[in-house]
Amino acid sequence: MQYTFYKYQGTGNDFVMIDNRKDIFPKNDTKLVAQLCDRKFGIGADGLILLENDNNADFRMVYYNSDGNESSMCGNGGRCLVAFAKMLGVIDDETNFIATDGPHYATVDDEGIVSLQMKDVNSVSVYEHYVFLDTGSPHHVEIVEELDKFNVKGIGASIRYSDLYGEKGSNINFVSPEEEDTFAVRTYERGVEDETLSCGTGVTAVAIAMKVLGKTHANEVRLNTQGGELKVSFKQNDKRFTDVFLTGPATFVFKGEVEW
Repeated sequence: MQYTFYKYQGTGNDFVMIDNRKDIFPKNDTKLVAQLCDRKFGIGADGLILLENDNNADFRMVYYNSDGNESSMCGNGGRCLVAFAKMLGVIDDETNFIATDGPHYATVDDEGIVSLQMKDVNSVSVYEHYVFLDTGSPHHVEIVEELDKFNVKGIGASIRYSDLYGEKGSNINFVSPEEEDTFAVRTYERGVEDETLSCGTGVTAVAIAMKVLGKTHANEVRLNTQGGELKVSFKQNDKRFTDVFLTGPATFVFKGEVEW
């Protein structure tokens, strides 16, 4: 059978979107998800996202990494799904939806700028050379020099697969300060097992980590990724962060049909 898909990207983090409100997608077929995300033999994407019905919210987000496995929260994917929901007419300019880490509120304007409320962060673990926190997905944050020349894939993979994070692993973010409220970020994502051009939960983790470390005093932080700029704002009470919002563009790329 032929089914319609939509391709979206948020600062270079790209996703295959499928309207699954009629429950048409074989959700347990990991090989199919991986094939659709494959950049040489499929559509090509960092992940695949299903938009589904939910009795208590506008819709439900089901997210798969490009390896075919259902995964934890994806910030840029969530922003793109909000734009997709607006295009479908499911929502207007604001929404409450459900993801794997719970409920999310978001707004979207006519230019495709989506502001997505992320989960509260109740604990931040600071170590000698890195910070660890969970922003819907687990993130290791490490400040490095010469980020533009840094071996993100090689070193990121070595940390992700190390005994530090065990079998489940972690996303690995490398950071370089640019201004008092601006940081450059590059991220190795588990499930993709490579560097991505941007990671929404990753830049959220970086912004909060930089505030905890005293690298910034701002409550709105700009993050420059390989795919563009994102903003993260929050309220802080000691090491607890609330009203965390990830803001940036979510862009429709193309629409197509695929058989499975």
